[in-house]
Amino acid sequence: MSDAFTTRIVNVSTGSRERVVDLTGDCEDFLREAAGDRDGLLNIFVPHATAGIAVIETGAGSDDDLLATLHTLLPADDRWQHRHGSPGHGRDHVLPAIVPPHATLPVIGGRLELGTWQSVCLVDTNRDNPERKVRLSFLG
Repeated sequence: MSDAFTTRIVNVSTGSRERVVDLTGDCEDFLREAAGDRDGLLNIFVPHATAGIAVIETGAGSDDDLLATLHTLLPADDRWQHRHGSPGHGRDHVLPAIVPPHATLPVIGGRLELGTWQSVCLVDTNRDNPERKVRLSFLG
């Protein structure tokens, strides 16, 4: 593989509760090694049917607000056709239609180009799958 394209898998433990996990540090660590001082694109992809990637503010309540909003939009009840797993698990399979499983972000001079309050986050509402993989790919 040429140095124009580099990829890495990051393992994330989300435990048995709904979580928004900040991946910004993982992305920055990866870019320090993969990008050098080059411009390009960082793609973040979660290869799971029940998780997504969001670019949001964290630490000021927005992550909890996101989970609360997902509860309003996708209640964990028995309305879902997809019925295996925990009660209401079918909603977890609808999540990626609202919080997509990917994001592509600009990298300028080897640094992730985020706004002041933006963070790259894994959104996981599936309590049945406590371990996630996230693929980071840099295209320079």
